[in-house]
Amino acid sequence: MDSRVSDPAARTPLSGTATTGLKIVIVGGFGVGKTSLVSAVSEISPLSTEEIMTQAGVGVDDIAQVRDKRTTTVAFDFGRITLNAENILYLFGAPGQERFWFLWDQLFAGSLGAVVLVDTRRVEDSWYAIDRLEHHGMPFVVAVNRFENRGPSLEQIRDALSLAPEIPLLDCDARLRESCKLVLITLVRHLTRLAERTP
Repeated sequence: MDSRVSDPAARTPLSGTATTGLKIVIVGGFGVGKTSLVSAVSEISPLSTEEIMTQAGVGVDDIAQVRDKRTTTVAFDFGRITLNAENILYLFGAPGQERFWFLWDQLFAGSLGAVVLVDTRRVEDSWYAIDRLEHHGMPFVVAVNRFENRGPSLEQIRDALSLAPEIPLLDCDARLRESCKLVLITLVRHLTRLAERTP
């Protein structure tokens, strides 16, 4: 049984003083850790649309680098974080497979910004996410989910993704709450800096 379900904090009711909902989207390739990130940082038991992978996905979803993966997100993951008495942060984790990319534009609607999760074993899987965010003009940060304590450096990843110097890039572990919180804090700071530059 998931320990988060029995944890009273996982059933935190929405404050009656909450007036503003802020939306963030988590995007990236298939099996990169989006569901893990939302689950790790959400104050409520997250809504997940994880389904068992079946034969229908054979030849459609590339599982070469994620052979142990048994479930996959088919719509989105949803979590919530209370920032203060008035402001609530809503997290939406997008599905990573190409066949579900048509959902991304709908998830982007009304979002303040995004986190792009990168797997160092499949950096190229992040290109589409970055392309779509740039197309929408949506601010984002890039978080490298280190499955192993090795792989290309952050600067090598920045070069591989052709990221502009002003786009924040950091390492994270999508399984750890504190690491995920740092990613979200980095995004909020990035959004604040951009807002301050706007006349």
